[in-house]
Amino acid sequence: MPYFCSMNYPQTLDWMFAQLPMYQREGKTAFKKDLTNILALSKALNSPEKRFKTIHVGGTNGKGSTSHMIASILQEAGYKVGLYTSPHLKNFTERIRINGKEIPKQKVVSFINQHQGFLEKQKLSFFEMTVGLAFDYFANENVDIAIIEVGLGGRLDSTNIIVPEVSVITNIGLDHTQFLGETLPEIAFEKAGIIKNGIPVVIGEEQAVVKAVFLEKSKAVNAPIFFASKSNFLYKTDLLGDYQKNNAITAAAVFQFLKGFRVSAENIKKGLLHVASNTALKGRWQVLQEKPLVICDTAHNKEGLSLVLNQLKNQNYQKLHIVLGMVAEKSLEDILPLFPKEARYYFCRPEIPRGLSEVVLEENASDYQLLGKKYTSVQKAYSSALLNANQEDIVFVGGSTFVVAEII
Repeated sequence: MPYFCSMNYPQTLDWMFAQLPMYQREGKTAFKKDLTNILALSKALNSPEKRFKTIHVGGTNGKGSTSHMIASILQEAGYKVGLYTSPHLKNFTERIRINGKEIPKQKVVSFINQHQGFLEKQKLSFFEMTVGLAFDYFANENVDIAIIEVGLGGRLDSTNIIVPEVSVITNIGLDHTQFLGETLPEIAFEKAGIIKNGIPVVIGEEQAVVKAVFLEKSKAVNAPIFFASKSNFLYKTDLLGDYQKNNAITAAAVFQFLKGFRVSAENIKKGLLHVASNTALKGRWQVLQEKPLVICDTAHNKEGLSLVLNQLKNQNYQKLHIVLGMVAEKSLEDILPLFPKEARYYFCRPEIPRGLSEVVLEENASDYQLLGKKYTSVQKAYSSALLNANQEDIVFVGGSTFVVAEII
């Protein structure tokens, strides 16, 4: 496509997706090993990330929910709050929000049209240009503060050019091992890359196997460190997953360290009770219908799925129907043993290049006595589950963000 040609919104998204591989769709080929590109884009945009305050949120599980909780609390306190998260479920614009409202499509179009020549010449990835777009939008809209969720890892993530007011690392689990390392300490080292000189860091869960990594890094850069799981507070939240209790404690702990913002205990309480309405968060233990009860959740790694499936097993139902799809690089031997054998399975492939074949998924699942049928699409699997379920049954949809995205 020639430089500077004017595109509409669908054309703009097609161009962004096609320009270079996108990690969420393609996987490892899209992973960048340094921050050269995002630094070049920041310079071309006159360093927009320096024109507003930020909170940086990383970790293996819960970083999206925690980011939305922090944003909701700040909104309750009356601030204009930017929120950058990934991936999106249905619409690209979900990634970039101000006070819960998605970036206008025309802003996406104008940014890409204006900078297309530079983006092509510099060979920026989908994620890099999206981060640049978010920073530029937040700066131009004069947000008071923006909550920035790490995309992948931390140390080399495109978001890691910000100097936040507080850094947050929710927890460490085995995910994206092909990029971040094979052990929890190796992964923790990458996540700890967002800990900055003198900037307080809140660690959501105190895990013995990685605690030393965080203590060493925080000491090296003189960053005050706090383990939120030591907190005695319990907070209620409108987000239904049991795992959200830890995220709520982590989000609330941030406000012990955030300076220059007036946030009351009541703001924290209300913010945690109104996360969904304030920020439009979807896909976390989301109830789609009753009778049969249909629940979806985007948990997709061992630690996240363990929590979700434990909660699922504690529900009351006659039969459990599970619509299950995954991406190709998942470690099936770690994940499949977590699933209940008594459920009826509907195996499917999410409609992305990284999607794991439903044939392969069914074959591997049978090794763990997880039995059911395979379907050529998520929608066909979901429709069949609804057809087979009676009013006292539960239908659960999960295994991948992309499976959930197709049925929401």
